[in-house]
Amino acid sequence: MKKIAIIGAGQVGQAIAHMLARENFCGQIALIGRRAGIPQGAALDIQHAIPLYESNAIIEGSHEYQTLEGADVVVVTAGSPRAPGMSRADLIDTNKPIIETVVENIVRYAPNAIVILVSNPVDTLTYYAWRLSGWDKHRVIGLSCVLDSARMVSAIALKTGYSAKEISALVIGGHGDHMLPLPRFSSINGVPLNLFLSEPEIDTIIASTRSAGGDIVALKGTSGYVAAAASVVKMLDAVMNDRNHLLPCVAIMDGEYGLNDIALGVPTVLGGRGIVKIVELPLNEAERAQLDRSVAEVTQTLRQSVP
Repeated sequence: MKKIAIIGAGQVGQAIAHMLARENFCGQIALIGRRAGIPQGAALDIQHAIPLYESNAIIEGSHEYQTLEGADVVVVTAGSPRAPGMSRADLIDTNKPIIETVVENIVRYAPNAIVILVSNPVDTLTYYAWRLSGWDKHRVIGLSCVLDSARMVSAIALKTGYSAKEISALVIGGHGDHMLPLPRFSSINGVPLNLFLSEPEIDTIIASTRSAGGDIVALKGTSGYVAAAASVVKMLDAVMNDRNHLLPCVAIMDGEYGLNDIALGVPTVLGGRGIVKIVELPLNEAERAQLDRSVAEVTQTLRQSVP
């Protein structure tokens, strides 16, 4: 029976467990939190909904890392969320020691698992988790651009009035202010985006995509969790069902795009062994310049925090 473990029983972790239970492609779901009672209670609540979803999933709540045993994939949401006025990079000092403990226990109890990082700053922490684990780079993945691309799709749908199901959008780069939405690689049912929207309208969509996470924090006082959880479930579906799905994820770079020793959001083929392949796009001069700015932003945080 396939098993997914989620470390972090806050809003994102609980939402992932809930969505997984409803999707019903994973038999065992373990929700692990640091405070006894919260993960157990959340798991019991979700389990009570299983009959209504016609699902066969079994949800276990725990505050013990031993519950990781047997996990095929481990999702890490543990850590502090953003507060108003904070950037994702501001969380590094708080979340870095949490990731150290988490990775130590993943290596101990789930040595064959694939790891998906959600905790921010996700680019830096994905790289750090990879370094700590000593694992092959295809087994340590970060969430960012699946979420950012979904936010771009949403903005396009709201602007054009077309169904979001027909819209494809792509965002790459770091999960920060210099992320790179790519309208040239975005379309509506295969038709290029610039045939529907003017350049100023596309610029507005790019700006709203970059600010989307901060806009949610400013409005509700903490990070969003529904779209992030749905994005993680999309990644989990690709891995658990070996779909070889083309998704933009945070990957460890090893020469791709001329980059090394950094984790960055890029198009990847995601399948049963994790990242099967990194897809290199033919970026034009302007796009490459924007990517370089994003790389510089990620590198600054990385070099300041990871020895």
